[in-house]
Amino acid sequence: MANEKKTAASVFLNGIVTENPTFMQLLGMCPTLAVTTSLQNGVGMGLSATAVLICSNFLISLLRKIIPEKVRIAAYIVIIAAFVTIIDMLLKAFLPDLASSLGLFIPLIVVNCIILARAEAFASKNNPALSAIDGLGMGLGFTGALCIISAIREFLGAGSVWGIAIYGTHIKPASIMIMAPGGFIVLGLLVGTINFIVSKKKKGE
Repeated sequence: MANEKKTAASVFLNGIVTENPTFMQLLGMCPTLAVTTSLQNGVGMGLSATAVLICSNFLISLLRKIIPEKVRIAAYIVIIAAFVTIIDMLLKAFLPDLASSLGLFIPLIVVNCIILARAEAFASKNNPALSAIDGLGMGLGFTGALCIISAIREFLGAGSVWGIAIYGTHIKPASIMIMAPGGFIVLGLLVGTINFIVSKKKKGE
């Protein structure tokens, strides 16, 4: 039992820290750069992707011995698309403003390489429980990264956090930070800082 708990914990932490899909693997760059203009968008996109990751990982793991090898990728995409459609419909029904702000990037979760990569690399090879935990860890890692990037961009580029004004009227925000160049700048600085810390830690060991 202790070994199972340790395995579940390591799988969960793997997505948040060791193999963070955004900062360590540089996956899902399109939504990372496009929707992180506000913290609300970052949270909405991250949690939507997390829900799809958990559900698709779990179902793909359940069906992994039934799905024929030759059509596995097509089958994974159909499963992922079904859950993305459900999430998209729920957002439009209960959070229409967020759904409008995220636009096409919710439907495009279907082709997000993070989702398909976890289906192929983990869910197709492990049991449903661990696969769901992997989806949760990867999803929260992705969500955390989006929140960090979007909070920095919104603060610097709009002078607010979660829509609440921080600067006042005397300081003009750097609007470039909520434009495409700002996304690249913030992401590059964060990835560089994290890689520097990781390399220093490895040298210390």
